[in-house]
Amino acid sequence: MSRKIEPAGWPRASGYAHGIVAEGRFLAVAGQIGWNERHELVSNDFLEQAGQALRNVVTVLRAAGGEPAHLVRLTWYVTDKREYIDNAAALGAAYREIVGTHYPAMALVQVADLLEDGAKVEIEATAILPPTSS
Repeated sequence: MSRKIEPAGWPRASGYAHGIVAEGRFLAVAGQIGWNERHELVSNDFLEQAGQALRNVVTVLRAAGGEPAHLVRLTWYVTDKREYIDNAAALGAAYREIVGTHYPAMALVQVADLLEDGAKVEIEATAILPPTSS
C-alpha cells in the first residue's frame, strides 16, 4: 500500500497528493488517450475523452494485477488547459467514479498537440503493485 506525504505547514492537496511513498513492483503505464479497444476516439468531447483515458489506465493497471489504490503518479497532458479547468467539477466526479477516492501525485501539462489526431487528453501513470509472494 502507499502512504501520502503532506509536508507540515503546507496547504492540504486537493484532488492529488504532494507525495506518495510505496514499496513493491513498479508498473509504468504508457500514455492513454480517450479511445476504445479498437483505437477509435470515443468522442470529440474533452470530458468523455478524459473519462475513457482514465478507464484505459485502470484497465492496464488491473491487467497487471493492480487496483487504483496502487497508483502513485498520474501525468495529464492536455491540449487546452482551459477545457480542463472549465470541466474540473465534472472531471472530479468522473475521476471518483472510475478511480475512486485515491489521489496520487499528479501533474498537468498543456501541450501543443498529441500524436493521435483529435486526442485532447493523454494520461500517463505509475503504480507500485504489492510484491508477489514466492
